[in-house]
Amino acid sequence: MIAREPTLARLATAESVLLQPFGLTTDHLQRALGEIMSHGADDADLYFQTTRSEGWSLEEGIVKTGSFSIDQGVGVRAVSGEKTAFAYSDDLSWDSLLDAARTVRAISGQGQSRRVRARAAKVAKSRSLYPGVDPIGTLDSTAKVALLEKVEKLAKAKDPRVVQVMAGLAAEHDVVLVARADGTLAADVRPLIRLSVTVIAEQNGRREIGSSGGGGRFGLAYFDEAMVQSYVDEAVAAALTNLEARPAPAGEMTVVLGPGWPGVLLHEAVGHGLEGDFNRKGSSAFSGRIGQRVAAKGVTVLDDGTIADRRGSLNVDDEGQPSQKNVLIEDGILRGYIQDAMNARLMGVKPTGNGRRESYAHVPMPRMTNTYMLGGDKSPDEIVASIRKGLYATNFGGGQVDITSGKFVFSASQAFWVENGQIQYPVKGATIIGNGPDALTRVSMIGNDMRLDSGVGTCGKEGQSVPVGVGQPTLRIDGLTVGGTA
Repeated sequence: MIAREPTLARLATAESVLLQPFGLTTDHLQRALGEIMSHGADDADLYFQTTRSEGWSLEEGIVKTGSFSIDQGVGVRAVSGEKTAFAYSDDLSWDSLLDAARTVRAISGQGQSRRVRARAAKVAKSRSLYPGVDPIGTLDSTAKVALLEKVEKLAKAKDPRVVQVMAGLAAEHDVVLVARADGTLAADVRPLIRLSVTVIAEQNGRREIGSSGGGGRFGLAYFDEAMVQSYVDEAVAAALTNLEARPAPAGEMTVVLGPGWPGVLLHEAVGHGLEGDFNRKGSSAFSGRIGQRVAAKGVTVLDDGTIADRRGSLNVDDEGQPSQKNVLIEDGILRGYIQDAMNARLMGVKPTGNGRRESYAHVPMPRMTNTYMLGGDKSPDEIVASIRKGLYATNFGGGQVDITSGKFVFSASQAFWVENGQIQYPVKGATIIGNGPDALTRVSMIGNDMRLDSGVGTCGKEGQSVPVGVGQPTLRIDGLTVGGTA
């Protein structure tokens, strides 16, 4: 048997589920794009998508909810200068596609039609970062229920103080097809899974919560016994630690951030400010600063959509561009922004493979994939030992950032008070307040333990959510403000 090249195999899969059942061919796509471009648009694309999603959740020892959904449709976009016209439909017929194309072409505002020669179709380059498996079918329903029940059994057996366990299992199979006005055709087949574990522990009338989980772009067999046990151990440990937590001190102090998921602070406080749309409009604190020092020496930040099997990775982005490994900050110097096609064209640079959208019903915009800081040369123990008085934050909950000013606020879900290099006790209620560009200049020690998160991140921007990854080594940042409860 002769295997088909992966890029062509994905294109064939996309055509078989998104075009052929509705009597569409690639010729129809080029005709629709020709209709849009005939009125002088600068660019146009079609985004076909079908998504199958399944979810299960357990609470109080019972699998209380199970869901399954299928969503499919096409988004049609025309771009003229800075203006975008967009229409979408869940009807994949030729009549519906043509109607959407004629609706968005009016954005050019020129009012006259012109003949446009159809561009010869060309298959876009793409990567092969994850299997094209449908994860929903990699375990049967009985096994999925048993997996959630195992989570509860392991958590309850871990410590008698665990009084409640909640677990969730999600799987998604996403097939997309992109056709661009320049003739480019691109497709992707994207699996995505996630297992979440939350426990509540009680001691002397006090209740605290701990959570964990992970996932990525592969099948459900990833959640073997060892992986499930690691999630349970982490969630239970977090809840038990929080049972001993004292009110957090407040004031300006040294803060050490743990590796992995605490990179969400980097994602929010810095990553969004490096997205092309904010910088083109001049609304980011990083606008116009390419080539300038924006961080301490040793700080190198990347956005990398090419890491195999990662939650934030893509074979091609949602505009048909192959994903890339982009250096945003190198040794403290700002090197570039995250770009989609439109903002890249308007800024006179190349797209970076970061054009992303939540679904066919949304317009693409520049978004992060896997954003992380490279490691340094200090051991984590050495960094913690360097703290005279300060906070060691190992996990984070929610946060928010103002893109224009760079100011951020984050709540630590697990943190410890440190004095004279020794961890004294866990604290709760710690809120870290700062300014993203300023905080980067205050990084004084960088650990050698760079780690990506376990595969749980979802990023929101302008009402759209997409899966992402974050990561960093242990970091010491001097002079951050901590809002506490003490």
